[in-house]
Amino acid sequence: MDATTAPHRIPPQMPLYGETNHIFELMQNMLEQLLIHQPRDPITFMIDHLQRNNDDVPRIIILGPPASGKTTIAMWLRKHLNSSHLTMENLMAKEHSPLAAAARKHYQATKSVPSTLFIRLMEERLSEEDCVQRGWILDGIPETREQVLAIQTRGIVPRHVIVLSAPDTVLIERNLGKRVDPQTGEIYHTTFDWPPVTEVQNRLVVPSGISEPETARNLLEYHRNIIRILPSYPKILKVISADQPCVDVFYQALTYVQTNHRSNAPFTPRVLLCGPVGSGKSLQAALLAQKYSLVNVCCGQLLKEAVAEKSRFGQEIQPFFEKEIAVPDSIVAKVLGQRLDEHDCVQQGWVLHGFPRDLDQAHLLDHLGQKPNRPAAGLRVARAGTSVSCGRSGDRRRSRMQHCHVGPRRRPSAQAPGRSRLLPSPPSAGRRGCRADGVWAAAHREEGPRTLRFRAGLPANTALLATE
Repeated sequence: MDATTAPHRIPPQMPLYGETNHIFELMQNMLEQLLIHQPRDPITFMIDHLQRNNDDVPRIIILGPPASGKTTIAMWLRKHLNSSHLTMENLMAKEHSPLAAAARKHYQATKSVPSTLFIRLMEERLSEEDCVQRGWILDGIPETREQVLAIQTRGIVPRHVIVLSAPDTVLIERNLGKRVDPQTGEIYHTTFDWPPVTEVQNRLVVPSGISEPETARNLLEYHRNIIRILPSYPKILKVISADQPCVDVFYQALTYVQTNHRSNAPFTPRVLLCGPVGSGKSLQAALLAQKYSLVNVCCGQLLKEAVAEKSRFGQEIQPFFEKEIAVPDSIVAKVLGQRLDEHDCVQQGWVLHGFPRDLDQAHLLDHLGQKPNRPAAGLRVARAGTSVSCGRSGDRRRSRMQHCHVGPRRRPSAQAPGRSRLLPSPPSAGRRGCRADGVWAAAHREEGPRTLRFRAGLPANTALLATE
């Protein structure tokens, strides 16, 4: 597109379609795969890639010093995510593989495997159906910077990297009590994790290489290599302390691998603030709009402006204002839809408050194609109480709500001129606030975990942090 004609008038349906169907992420993943594999027939390759539909499967690397518990965490993640757990040992134990046989031969002779041979073996394993469809977890791999570079050049890119850390003294002490079940491969400990079943206890064996001098040498080698590995994964790396109960380490790791990294896709925030009268929706909307350059859209204000401008919609709204009855939802939806489709809302994003007020209006907002897209979308502020609503007053000159008890304190001399302009809220404001909880709860019950809830009695800046 010609940059000289910018800004372009992009129809609002285009970004909404792109966000809903993750078009940007789809194209980014396909481009990455094309550049990595460089197929001779890109069209066929892209069709096969789309049919596999495996962009979101787990691809995890777990690193850590000896006795940090990385194998235990990897096995628990494997069971929870139904992914393939890959270690140096089970890669070399693979049957009917010439590469695995060559790796075993090298390991028996030198207690090590050449990096080139090991990477080829790992690449062969990752190309199998279970790893392609269900994902994989690399346990303790890669071990060196050279292996990292070899993995990256072959297009093996993890989505999450977890590094476990603990003091060396703790690791040496922990390693001395390590025991292994030869039948299942489960790892136990004489102090922290002893199996309750006598049959399992009797078949546990002491693994090799757990003496204090050997552990110290392995730790030294690990620290020498890890500082050169970490810079290769700057944006997908999480360090978790292993000096805590294993269950806590597991849940921290599980929470991390189930999160999606922030996308580079163009994004237009559409934030919805809901809550009863006096909960602070207008103030929070103003703070969000000011900080993030969003368009502050107040439904009630839109209707008043339409009447003041004597527009076509304003003429339809005027009789309802004169009779002091509610404006029909069909008219409100037209006014709101027209405003949200304007160029500034499409380009900058918006924060909406004052609509919807019930379940039918919530469905009407969805039909307009303006469903909130932020994790905090459908924000519902809990009832602040009758005292908050009844303490509000309106400034006739500045069209701004103030409160007789809540808000920044001013000097008595500065309060006097402003107080003469304030009009108290009607007595029914508190009762409306008390009745509103059930209405907003019903309107946004379908949002579930996408709805952020917090107490409306919080200070304005604290509520803003919770919203962010």
